[in-house]
Amino acid sequence: MKKRDFIFLHLFFWALYLIGSIIVPHYFYNEKYLLLDISFFIASFICFYINYLFVVPKLFDVNRLYKVVIGFFISAIVFGCVRYSIEEILLPKLVGYGNYNGKVNISYYLYNNIYWSSAPIFISTVFCLFKLFSSSEKEKQELITTTKNAQLQALKSQINPHFIFNSLNNIYSLVYQKSDNALVAIEELSQLLRYSTKDLEKDYIPLEKEIGYIHSLIALEKLRIKNPELLNIENNINHPKLEISPMLLVPFVENAFKHGDFKEKGLILKINDQDEKLHFYLHNFKNKKGKDAVSGIGIDNVEKRLKILYPKNHQLKIIESETEFTVDLKINLRKISE
Repeated sequence: MKKRDFIFLHLFFWALYLIGSIIVPHYFYNEKYLLLDISFFIASFICFYINYLFVVPKLFDVNRLYKVVIGFFISAIVFGCVRYSIEEILLPKLVGYGNYNGKVNISYYLYNNIYWSSAPIFISTVFCLFKLFSSSEKEKQELITTTKNAQLQALKSQINPHFIFNSLNNIYSLVYQKSDNALVAIEELSQLLRYSTKDLEKDYIPLEKEIGYIHSLIALEKLRIKNPELLNIENNINHPKLEISPMLLVPFVENAFKHGDFKEKGLILKINDQDEKLHFYLHNFKNKKGKDAVSGIGIDNVEKRLKILYPKNHQLKIIESETEFTVDLKINLRKISE
């Protein structure tokens, strides 16, 4: 709850209290002792905020009920002292009469003040606990947000080195083979780096940019493999302005090229955003020389980011066998864009 909402809540309460304790008795029931009603209101007001601002924050502890009782009596004593100062000392001197005019014993006076102070003490305690709970929840949410942001920044900081490492391996392979495509590959890489360096600083980018990264990466990889016709790419994007976290899909494609068999079987990649729900499907066959698990830093990174960014708006299925690797990812991007 915002600060202005708390202020409104207090003003609303005191408006009702003023109407019930002073205005209604005086104007509707011909209450003669208006000054006594005002003194009662002042005592309640001071007692309320002494309890609200000092007693409850310092002494309220559900595990130590004696502190709660002590706090109650402190507030009740404040109420009694203020009321006594006004009604039994100040008013007799100013107007010639008080409330009890010395005709009440101390035990009854204590009981009377404990009884009448109970309402403002109880209500101020509820208000204070509500405020403390609201502040605690706000701090908790801020901590969660800060932690998530820190995790995302740490994960995103891993993307560039991992991406560059794989790309440089490809270029090294082309240079080693003395391929004429080496210079083209370097140009493609520089283009990718310009994109990634700029957009990784953002929380979200248009979907068309993420798809653009994938196409640039595929273009880079086509320079390396001997049978680019084995790459089966289907791209059906109708909502290019939908937003997605940067470099969320690219690691899957990187992973496929790093561990895939492109001499005989190739790769299948399908991307669509029907009903503003992204469906990313990737299937590739493993390289026969390396049938170990293909999930590496990049895949683990994406899984962690998905859990943070789209906790209830994504479905990720990774199916791996000795010869094949499949990724089936669905993300509801409508929630993010709205």
